[in-house]
This record gives sequence, structure tokens and C-alpha cells, in this order.
Amino acid sequence: MNGLESYIHHHFGISPTDCQRVSGLFKIETLEKGNYFLRSGKFCDKLSFIESGILRVYVDLPEKDVTQWIGTAGFFVTDVQGFMFRHPSRFNMQALTDMRLFTISYEAYLTMGTLVPKWHEFEKLFMGKCFVMMENRILDFISMTAEERYLKMFDQNRELFNQVPLQYLASMLGMTPETFSRIRRKLVS
Repeated sequence: MNGLESYIHHHFGISPTDCQRVSGLFKIETLEKGNYFLRSGKFCDKLSFIESGILRVYVDLPEKDVTQWIGTAGFFVTDVQGFMFRHPSRFNMQALTDMRLFTISYEAYLTMGTLVPKWHEFEKLFMGKCFVMMENRILDFISMTAEERYLKMFDQNRELFNQVPLQYLASMLGMTPETFSRIRRKLVS
């Protein structure tokens, strides 16, 4: 079982045979550091599982860019609004490291329901997990201090602090680089 099959089997309880059917629709894709998975204004016609590497999802605003998410191994990446509802993307998605992805095209994705009869149940579970993850991020923003958000990210994603420019982490946590540095200095001393 490859990483994609293991993830699908573990998180959704799909049989090994169905995991192989599903993963057979995905193709290996590599993305070099600095290259884009997607640019804002373009249509997202793929969904990818990150096998290795780090991807930054961000939006360009008039005075700055804001990191929405940092994708790492073991996570899926797409522009949900674009992929599911066929709207142009609001986000840029850029590789921060060399990446290896399992990628499925929109057209192949649409065939999953005929390939795996229970796919729509799994899809609903997958979307539910994504929704809960976003709800938790929103709750963190409205209920936690900047220091608490920093500590939570550090506890859950310690390796990112050595692999990703700190201004991207600060942006993702909704703080300025100066606030991020001040919290970091306070916690180190």
C-alpha cells in the first residue's frame, strides 16, 4: 500500500481493493521548489495528496499576501471552491520545497462514484473532516491569544518552524512577523 492508499484506508475504512481502484486514478506528479500548483484566477482541475514536500496556500491582497495554509505530507490539496464548484481560484499555491504528489484530474474524480459504489459516502465524510478542520481554525482565531495559537502550532507542527519562512507561519496564525518573533523570544528565554 502506498501513502495515498494507507491514508484512504485508515481515514475512511475503504477496503484495500477499493483503495487500489481509487489510487489507480491518481497519477504521480512532481513539483519543484518555487513552482506553482495553482495560481489565483485560474481554474483548479485537480486534487492532490501530498506524499512529500511543503506547499504554501496564500492570497494576494493589495498591501500584502496572506498565508491561508501550509500543506505537508499526508494532506490533500486543492482549491475546493474551484474544484467542486468550477470557480476561478482566489489562491496561489506554491511549492516551498520539491514535492511529490498523487494527483487526480477533475474528470477522473467524477468517475469515482461508478468505480467505488460507496464513494459518495466517503466523499461526504472527507468533506466533513475538511469542514471540521476549518471550524477548528476559526475557533482558534476567535478564542485564543496569539501566544496560544503559536504554542498550538508549535506542538502540532514543530518541524515547520525549521522548514518554512517564519513570516509565512506568522501570517497563517494571523499575526505580524514582529509579534511572532516577540512570542518566540519570550518562549525561548
